[in-house]
Amino acid sequence: MTPGASGLVIVDKPGGMTSHDVVARVRRLAGTKKVGHAGTLDPMATGVLVIGVEKATRLLGYLTLTEKEYAATIRLGQSTSTDDAEGEITGGAPAADVSAETLAKAIAGLTGDIHQVPPAVSAIKVDGQRAYRLTRAGAAPELKARPVTVYEFTITGTHRDGDLLDVDATVRCSSGTYIRALARDLGAALGTGGHLTRLRRTRVGGYRIEDARTLEQLAGRFETLPLAQAAAAAFPSRTLTADEAHRLAHGGRLAATTTSAIGPVAAYAPDGSLIALVTEESGQARPLVVFA
Repeated sequence: MTPGASGLVIVDKPGGMTSHDVVARVRRLAGTKKVGHAGTLDPMATGVLVIGVEKATRLLGYLTLTEKEYAATIRLGQSTSTDDAEGEITGGAPAADVSAETLAKAIAGLTGDIHQVPPAVSAIKVDGQRAYRLTRAGAAPELKARPVTVYEFTITGTHRDGDLLDVDATVRCSSGTYIRALARDLGAALGTGGHLTRLRRTRVGGYRIEDARTLEQLAGRFETLPLAQAAAAAFPSRTLTADEAHRLAHGGRLAATTTSAIGPVAAYAPDGSLIALVTEESGQARPLVVFA
């Protein structure tokens, strides 16, 4: 990598590694400490992890707010302490008699705009402390339900094993949605208990698993998605005049191109270089973050 180069790396995170582990590996490969990630994946999970290098780290806070898509397997018939396969089994009831109609009705109840209580073992902060640390210290916090949107919750297959029922599903959801909590709540709705046994993130905004590279591939040839291309894949675009690019690069405001508030929008100079992310409101486009 050219020293000082900026861009995104779309990593296919392997199971068994934390998101921080992946960032540490990319720091070594990129030869820079200025590396971060958008949207944490649990160690058990695999798939799309968006990594920012150098200036591209400024994009990450906006990418965490984008829509995400997952392929998951939910095991009905058992509940666990973490709502996934890494926890201890805490209960459950036979799921052998759950019909396709009953399952579909329960899933429909978890689709759309819903309120979801995050897992007790999560990174949410409670009075300055991570929920998972409090829980593991024996002081599990009472987390409040939060509004999230599940745009799609589609069954792609089922597998019965004695009293257990494994449900393969595709989930497309808003930022902040916990798939582990969906598994828990599906089991609760059916009275069987449930937990997540497999999770693969297949998309974060415009970045898809087909574009992701493994850490082994990156070790063989490390490349980033250039800043301009990275922003174009995630945000609407606006091409500026030379005068507008100069003004925006120095923190100035421009006339909005729409009558309603939108954002972020990637604003480009005439030569195609990324100048800034802007938001448009009250008739003006103001910079959120400047890259020039």
